[in-house]
Amino acid sequence: MTSAVDPEHLSALWRRRWSQGPPVAHELRTRHPERWVRVHSLPGSKRYPVTEEEYAVVLERYNAVLGELFGGGEVYVVTVGWSWERGGREPAERRREVHPEGVRWLTLVDEDDHGRAETYTHLYADRRPWRRGCVDPILREVADDVLAGVFVTDVGMRRIHHPYDGGADVLLTSPEERERLRGRFTEWLSPNASGL
Repeated sequence: MTSAVDPEHLSALWRRRWSQGPPVAHELRTRHPERWVRVHSLPGSKRYPVTEEEYAVVLERYNAVLGELFGGGEVYVVTVGWSWERGGREPAERRREVHPEGVRWLTLVDEDDHGRAETYTHLYADRRPWRRGCVDPILREVADDVLAGVFVTDVGMRRIHHPYDGGADVLLTSPEERERLRGRFTEWLSPNASGL
């Protein structure tokens, strides 16, 4: 069951918590490296699942980290669609199919080098109680690189889980909390010093 979403409240909350830029999930790790950790979704840093067993591992890992972050609370689930017109409907049918509860929160304009709008990025959000598996249809589409830009955050927007095809970028409240999460999921971290 989802709750109503107030787009203005979400925008104000974002500005208060993540003021260094717009809600573009893949940019957060470079804006907040001291609070960022990446976990891989398959052993050996394999990017895409092929078998149902591998999909089960991917979903298990996503859900384990999400449960650690949000267990017992409520979350905002944010999905993204793109169009070539401000009010346009994005062509990604799968986003609408796996996130029908999503209410348009915000539209970001991507401009070319001359300041002309090229594409519009539409963010859709809903609020729901966190429970294991509640975003599995979305996560499966992310794992297949059908959906991008997705993130899940607590209702105070203190922590962000940004799944991508191959893993998840996690933004935490402090470097100390990041280190605790790293310690909890050591086997799922990259062996590279960069953390990628």
